[in-house]
Amino acid sequence: MNAMTGGAPAFQIALVGTYLPRQCGIATFTSDLLRAIAQEMPEGRCWAVAMNDVAGGLPYPPEVRFEINQRVLAEYRLAADYLNVKRVDAVCLQHEYGIFGGEHGHYVLDLLNALRMPLVTTLHTVLHRPDPGQQAVLRRIARISDRLVVMSRRSAEVLERVYDVPRRKIAFIPHGIPDVPFVDPNFYKDQYGVEGRKVILTFGLLSPGKGIEVMIEALPAVVRRHPDVVYLVLGATHPHVRREQGESYRLGLQRRARDLGVGDHVVFHNRFVDLEELCQVLGAADIYVTPYLNPEQSTSGTLAYALGCGKAVVSTPYGYAEEMLADGRGRLVPFRDPEALAAAILDLLDNERERHAMRKLAYTSCRGMVWREVARSYLELFAEVRAERERFPRPVFRARTAEEFPREAPQPRIDHILRLTDDVGILQHARYGIPDRRHGYCTDDNARALIAVLKAREMIADGAPLDDLAVRYLSFLQHAFHPETGRFRNFMGYDRSWAEEVGSEESHGRAVWGLGEAIALAPAEDFAAAARTLFEAALPALEGFTSPRAWAYALAGLESYLRLFPGASEVRRLREALALKLFELHRAASTPDWPWIEPLLAYANGRIPQALILCGRRLGHAEMLAAGLESLRWLFAVQTDPRGHLVPVGNNGWYPRGGERARFDQQPIEAAELIEAAREAWEATRAPEWLQAAQRCLEWFLGGNDLNVPLYDHRSGGCYDGLTPTGPNRNQGAESTLVCFLSLLNLNQLRGREIASEEEAARGETVHG
Repeated sequence: MNAMTGGAPAFQIALVGTYLPRQCGIATFTSDLLRAIAQEMPEGRCWAVAMNDVAGGLPYPPEVRFEINQRVLAEYRLAADYLNVKRVDAVCLQHEYGIFGGEHGHYVLDLLNALRMPLVTTLHTVLHRPDPGQQAVLRRIARISDRLVVMSRRSAEVLERVYDVPRRKIAFIPHGIPDVPFVDPNFYKDQYGVEGRKVILTFGLLSPGKGIEVMIEALPAVVRRHPDVVYLVLGATHPHVRREQGESYRLGLQRRARDLGVGDHVVFHNRFVDLEELCQVLGAADIYVTPYLNPEQSTSGTLAYALGCGKAVVSTPYGYAEEMLADGRGRLVPFRDPEALAAAILDLLDNERERHAMRKLAYTSCRGMVWREVARSYLELFAEVRAERERFPRPVFRARTAEEFPREAPQPRIDHILRLTDDVGILQHARYGIPDRRHGYCTDDNARALIAVLKAREMIADGAPLDDLAVRYLSFLQHAFHPETGRFRNFMGYDRSWAEEVGSEESHGRAVWGLGEAIALAPAEDFAAAARTLFEAALPALEGFTSPRAWAYALAGLESYLRLFPGASEVRRLREALALKLFELHRAASTPDWPWIEPLLAYANGRIPQALILCGRRLGHAEMLAAGLESLRWLFAVQTDPRGHLVPVGNNGWYPRGGERARFDQQPIEAAELIEAAREAWEATRAPEWLQAAQRCLEWFLGGNDLNVPLYDHRSGGCYDGLTPTGPNRNQGAESTLVCFLSLLNLNQLRGREIASEEEAARGETVHG
C-alpha cells in the first residue's frame, strides 16, 4: 500500500454491486460512490465488479472489470479469485436482498468467504423483522466483514439488537448526495413545461410499493385549493416489475388519476434519467413526496437527494424518513392516508415562509452528505480496516476436510431438457443424447419437468424460456387428464394418441405432486389458476388408491398446496387420510431388521420416508415422524458401500427380503428420491448426518459411485440412464435428466437452509456459552 503526500492513501479498491446502466437504486449508488472515491484518490485505483440479472450482461463503462451472473454460483468463486489475483487492498460490497442469487442471496457468501483482503459491506436494507433465512445470511455477512456501513443511526441499533453485531464493527456513513446550489424552483420549471405552476415531485423506479396511488388519491383535495398544482412522477417502471406485469401499475395510476378528475394535473415521465437531469428536475420541485408503503425501508437515495437539493419534503414514516426528517427538516404523515397527505401538502403550499425555511434547513443540514465527504469517510474506513488486518492478520485459506459438508455442485444446465422438449411436452427417451421419438411422452416426466423448470427460475440466467416450458408441461398434464374418469392418462405416442384410457396410480400421484408444486411456484396468477383447477379435479381419485408410492407423491403435492392455502379443509383431510394409510402400512409390515412397507426394496424408495417425515411433522404425529426417520436411516445403511459411497439398489432383481441385493443396474431416480428424503429429514431434525447423506447422493451423479464414473453430462445438463456393471447406460432420457437436475436444485436449496441452521446454532452457543 502506497501513501499519497498530503492526500488520501493510494488504495486499489473494488466495489461489488449492481452498476449503471442497470436500472436500480443500488446501481446508481455504486456508480456515484466509485466516481467520488476515484476523484478523492487520483493516484489510486477504483473499479467495479457488476452483478448481472440478464444473460450476456450490459454495456458497462470501462471501470467495470468483472461481471457476475447473479444466478450462477461458480461465477461468485471466479470473482473472488479475480479479486485475490489483482491484490485489491479492500473490497466494498453493496448488499441488498434481491441482487444476489440463492435463497436470501446466499451465493454471495461464496465470494466473501474466499476473499483475502479487508471487506467493508454497505447495507442498503436492514430489516427489523427478518425471516430466519434473511437473518442468517446477514449475520454471516457481518461475521465475514471487517466493517458494516449503515446509512441511518436506526439501522446501527437494529444490527446490534436483531443481528447481534458488535458496535465496534458498525460504521455510520450517510447516503451520498450531489453537491448542487440552493436555487429557486422557478429557475428550472420552463425546461419541463411547468412554469407558473406549483410542482409536487416523486422520482425513482416505479413499483407498487412506492405508494404513488396514495398521492394521486390525495391530489383532488390539493387541486381544489391550488388549481395550478401539477404532480410530476419521474422514473421508469422497475425492470423486474415490467418483466412480470408490463406497465399495468403505471397505466392503473393514470386511470385512477382520470377517474378522480385530476388527469390534467399528473405528468408521468417514463424514463430513467442521468444525474444532471435528475438534479434539474429536483430543482424545479416545490414539494417532494415519498408516500412509500414499507415501514422497514432503512434508506432512500431519492429522499437523500431531495433533501440535498433543498426540497420541502412530505413523507410516510418509514425508518429512514423518520430519522432524516426529524427536527423540522420535513413532514411525516401516516401510511396509506391520502387525507393526511393532502393536509400536509396544503399546509406547506399555503405557508410559503415555512416552506422556504424547511427548504433551507434541509439543504444546510445535508452538506456533510455530499459525495466528496462520503468518499473521504469511506477512504478513512478502508485505511482503518487495512491497518487492523496488518496488526491482526486472518488466515487467507482454511482447509476443509472431506467429512465437512462440501459445497461444490455443478451449475444446473437446461440444454438437454430443451432438446428433449417439443411443442407437445418432454419426450420420454433418448438414444445417447438424441431424443428418441419412438417412445413418445408420459405424464410422469412432464410432471417432473414442470417442477424442475419452476424451481430453476432462481438459478438459471434470464433468457432461458423457463416460463414457456412450464406452460407446455402444464398443458400436457391438462390434456392428459380425463374428466370422465377423473384420472390422468400416462403414455402418449409420438402421433399424439393415448396408449391407455387410465394411467397408473403412480403417474396420477406424480401429476398431483407436479400440480401442487406448480401452484406454489407459479410465475403468474393465470398459471396458478389453471394448475389449481386441474389439481382440485384430480383429488377425488386419490382416496381409492392402493399404491403407497402414489400416496407418497400425492402427499408432497398436497403439502405444497397447503403452504399457500392452509385453511383448505378438504385437502387437509385428504392429506391426513393418505398419510395414515401409509403409516399403517409401514407399521403392519415393518420389523426391526426390515423397517419397510413391503417385502421388496424396489424403486423410488426415498419417496416413502420423505412422505412419512413430512406428514409426521405437519400433523404433529411423533410415531409417523420416527417411522420415516427409521426407514430412511435403514435405506442409507443398506445402500451405502463400506467405502462410504452410495450404492442404489439395482433394478436387475431389486432387493427381496432375505435375498440377495442386486448391485446393478443403479437408477438415478433412487439417488434423487433419497436427496428429497434427506432434505426433509434435515428440516425435521437439523442433524448434520442428513446434509452429508444428501451430498453423498449428489456425488453418485458426479462420480462417487461403484465405478468412479460421472453420470452427469456437464456440457448439456443431461444425465445417463443408469449405472451398469460395465459403465453408464449412455442414453440420456427424461427421467434421469430431470431427477439429476432436481437433485442439483435441491442441494442448492438445502445449502441455503444449512446457513440459517448454522447461524441459529452459533447464536445459541453465544447466548448459552
